Parts: sequence; structure tokens; C-alpha cells
Amino acid sequence: MKNKRLLIILTIVTLLLLIPLIVMQFTDEVNWTLADFIVAGVLLLGTGLLCELVVRKVTKIEYRIALCIVILGAFLLIWAELAVGIFGTPFSGH
Repeated sequence: MKNKRLLIILTIVTLLLLIPLIVMQFTDEVNWTLADFIVAGVLLLGTGLLCELVVRKVTKIEYRIALCIVILGAFLLIWAELAVGIFGTPFSGH
């Protein structure tokens, strides 16, 4: 079951990264570079693997849920900062 979950994580990350790749073929509105795909892949894969680590190591279900919510929240904040710069760091999208 553990390896099946890892395969599911890898499949989901791949499918999510295929979306902008396919859309770029039809419109100029999406213009990702190789660096964008790498950063997105690292963020998505890192988030999935961290949640998998929590599921494997933490025994209490309440802690599992709380930690996964924190991980997903951190992912969303980082993604938003990289996309539009909500905090104004040098890594912001504009």
C-alpha cells in the first residue's frame, strides 16, 4: 500500500504539470519556462511526499490531519508568492 501511495503521488504531480504544458500549445496566456516546471514539480512533489511522511509516521489521526493542513497551507502560500507576490519578496512573480 505504501508504494501504491507513492505511485499515486507521482502520477498526480505528473498530471498537474501536464496541464500547463498542454495549455501552452493552444494559447500564449500560459508561458512557463523550464524553471517554472522545475519549481512547480519540486513544490508539488515535496508537498505530496511530506504529507506521505506524516501519514506514515504520525499515529494520531488528529495530528495527521492538522499537519497535512499546515503543509498544504504552506504550499499554497509559497505558490501564491511565486505567482503574484503577496508578500513582496524578491521571488515574487512580478
